[in-house]
Amino acid sequence: MTRTIVESATRTAIIGFDQPFCVIGERINPTGRKKLAAELEAGNFATVEADAIAQVAAGASILDINSGAVFTNRMATDARYADNNFVEPPLMKELIERVQAIVDVPLCIDSSVPGALEAGLAAAKGRPLLNSVTGEEERMEIVLPLVKKYNVPVVAISNDDTGISEDPDVRFAVAKKIVQRAADYGIPAHDIVVDPLVMPIGAMGTAGLQVFALVRRLREELGVNTTCGASNISFGLPNRHGINNAFLPMAMCAGMTSAIMNPVAVPVAASKIAEKRAEVAAAGIVLPADMDDETFVTLFGLGSTRSRPGKEMEAIRAANFLTDNDASGGEWIRFNRTAAETAEGRRSSRPGGRRRG
Repeated sequence: MTRTIVESATRTAIIGFDQPFCVIGERINPTGRKKLAAELEAGNFATVEADAIAQVAAGASILDINSGAVFTNRMATDARYADNNFVEPPLMKELIERVQAIVDVPLCIDSSVPGALEAGLAAAKGRPLLNSVTGEEERMEIVLPLVKKYNVPVVAISNDDTGISEDPDVRFAVAKKIVQRAADYGIPAHDIVVDPLVMPIGAMGTAGLQVFALVRRLREELGVNTTCGASNISFGLPNRHGINNAFLPMAMCAGMTSAIMNPVAVPVAASKIAEKRAEVAAAGIVLPADMDDETFVTLFGLGSTRSRPGKEMEAIRAANFLTDNDASGGEWIRFNRTAAETAEGRRSSRPGGRRRG
């Protein structure tokens, strides 16, 4: 059975055909997160540290660390900051050191900048996952020697110099090329985790079927583990969690062994709570004056004011149980018992709430 070993200084995560599905937490990524990018530019790592803790608590086995920040303010006074080759290597080192200081899970070093990849490899303890290599000739010639030098596994993305093909046979051929080229460097197939590229189902009706077929081929013909950016499947659609919750167990049954995804249900924003309270008051609904925000958002189905595992994590744990990758359902039972105890704790802590003797 193919097993990809990823390690921190103290813990091991195994991506494998006979293992529970491996969740790679994606939130430490400033791309598209202006607030996080601004914090990093100011040397503030509070959100990074909070995201690391929350993702591990939600069930992530590996944390992806992406250094692709744009430092707009610094760029205005120092032209060097317009160059990612200048910005990312020291930022990647700092991010990894900060995260390793507060959580002990293995890391995934994620950058398009070769210098950032090597800075991450030098800073990371254990055996991190490198993200990523593509089928582009120049990229393979840069990244595969790093993979060999540091003896680490690597994510292989199924696009090449021609771009991303909508033809699944072409994407399979790119993956096969990367596996074969890696073998030339002495890198075994079990150290390659292929991302077959998930297309948005809203733009391509066969996107799900394509991925399921590709994953089966990658497993049966190349013997490699697989991953994906899980949320890509639902891009641009309403109720994305509903699509994701269906996609992930189906992908797992097709043979997918990991995903880069957000394991955390983001807390309800204070502005949304205030808006809903105003709406309730306008409707003439009278609530107890001492009702706290957590009780309020729970009552009206808005979510929670606290970070907690997202619905996708519930679907993954159920699928692990159903595919016999959760011995006797122990993890499923622990997960739901913890959720029930948390809810009971909230109820008993309310003023006038009943407490168990």
